[in-house]
Amino acid sequence: MSVRLTAQDAVLARLRDDILTGVLGPGDQLVQEALAERYGVSRVPLREALKTLESEGQLVYYPHRGYFVVELSVDDLREVYQLRALLEDAALRAAVPALDDQDVQHISTLSEEIDQAAADGDVIAMTDANRRFHFAMYDAAGMPRLSRLLRQLWEATDAYRAIYYQGEANRHRVTDEHSAMVLALRARDIDRLVALHDEHRTHSVAVVEAQLNPRDHIPHRTYPRENP
Repeated sequence: MSVRLTAQDAVLARLRDDILTGVLGPGDQLVQEALAERYGVSRVPLREALKTLESEGQLVYYPHRGYFVVELSVDDLREVYQLRALLEDAALRAAVPALDDQDVQHISTLSEEIDQAAADGDVIAMTDANRRFHFAMYDAAGMPRLSRLLRQLWEATDAYRAIYYQGEANRHRVTDEHSAMVLALRARDIDRLVALHDEHRTHSVAVVEAQLNPRDHIPHRTYPRENP
């Protein structure tokens, strides 16, 4: 059983990376046989991974048609980020008093990892380090249910985050914003930290909104895509 879980985790990670980097884009239909061959797994762990992504809102399943990568929309973007704002505010206000100097140093180190990934243009590494950076704060709130809800919302925004991180200027902005967050953490300035997170989200939403409408006209694809 442990082997099967490991295979499922591995294919889930591969699927996330392909969605994040646009290999599997919004509206794409997923052919399970082709994906199983691509990832070198059987259909069983692949199906479980697809169900996981469906539950997170990254895929949608249509009877007799199969799985598709969800379409991106401004309304969905705004809703998810509004929910994130409410929950992240609560998490940060509970977390900051619980963080000691060693915790803050660890968060600062994670910020440096983001800086390096941004400089390398490595969207996958940047996304991973960014998630660990923020959840090092959120999880310190000591509210597991809140952390689980936040993780679900973050998983649902990977495709939007991928759009944002494609821009070099956006990647540099992220590193600057994170540096300011670390300074606020060191000062234990909760209001400043919350405000910085709000600015962080607001700019991301504005940039992605501006890019979504042209993307709505991208034709649906089937994976694997036929050669022209």
